[in-house]
Amino acid sequence: MSGGGNSTILYADDYSSYYEEGPSFSPCSIGNVMNFGQVFLPIIYSLVFVLGIIGNGLVVCVLLKHRNQTNLTDICLFNLAASDLVFVLTLPVYSHYSVVGHWPFGDFMCRFASGCHSTGFFSSIFFMVVMTLDRYVVIMHAHKVARYRTLGAGVALSALVWTLSACVSLPAVLFTRVKNESNGLPTCSFDPENNAWRLYNIFSINVLGLAIPLLVMIVCYSRIVPILLNMRSAKKHRAVKLIISVVIAFFLFWAPYNICLFLHFLKTEALASVCDADSRLMLSIAVTETIAYAHCCLNPIIYAFVGLKFRRRVVQMLRKWVPELLLRSARGSSSSWKSSITSRSSDATSNFIM
Repeated sequence: MSGGGNSTILYADDYSSYYEEGPSFSPCSIGNVMNFGQVFLPIIYSLVFVLGIIGNGLVVCVLLKHRNQTNLTDICLFNLAASDLVFVLTLPVYSHYSVVGHWPFGDFMCRFASGCHSTGFFSSIFFMVVMTLDRYVVIMHAHKVARYRTLGAGVALSALVWTLSACVSLPAVLFTRVKNESNGLPTCSFDPENNAWRLYNIFSINVLGLAIPLLVMIVCYSRIVPILLNMRSAKKHRAVKLIISVVIAFFLFWAPYNICLFLHFLKTEALASVCDADSRLMLSIAVTETIAYAHCCLNPIIYAFVGLKFRRRVVQMLRKWVPELLLRSARGSSSSWKSSITSRSSDATSNFIM
């Protein structure tokens, strides 16, 4: 729920009225939504923030340390982690907003936080799509695209994705503002000039944020899996499991939230308001939103930590930071990973198990 009434990804509607008191307060019972917004949502946001910072921060540190060995895949991993960091860094602000019930940070921070939140969200999704397409062309057209997967191409592609994400998120900056409610408290909310921007919001989140990425994943991976299964490689089954995990995790974490947003849009535009149904829908949006946000904590695991090369780099880096005793179990696990997988495998499969 966008911080109990703020403008996070769900910047199409203003839920700040949930914190209002007095004659103008809605007669509907929204106590469960308020309780979730003020108690559970800050806890979940804080947990996602900590795990997201640790996981994605570790990815960024490892890739920066080995920047001299960077390839196109590493560039995509770096930008995916950076996108998730931009996203999770806004969560403490919205967590505080949901607790106090008003926006204390001013108009600039209202627009800036909303823009960062939306840009981080879309860039993370777009970089997942880029990684899917990159894996597809490498396996399906390995010899034709090898010379194009250069460092310069990766930088240019990254700049393009960030620019596209910023453009898609521009309405979140332009139309999000601080305004005073009837109770005198300031709120940060998406307040567009007309309903066309609300329709754009639903379109961008559901189509650009879910439908198209999911379609790309299904189409690309459905072509990749048969090729991997026909390869004589000890890694092929692990690669297929990773592919399935990527698609299922993306769908399970994001689809419920997008469905709830779409239902809310239909309710506000075409359906009559029913008190109990409205309350349940608001709670569903709040709960599924926190689940969707948790996906950024899984990205380092799904896209980076499953790779043998990346895990070796992590262990090497942590060996310098953490006492040897704390790393003994990590080294043992790394050795078992190495011994359980055949070192000689196809280059195509290695694009999934790096």
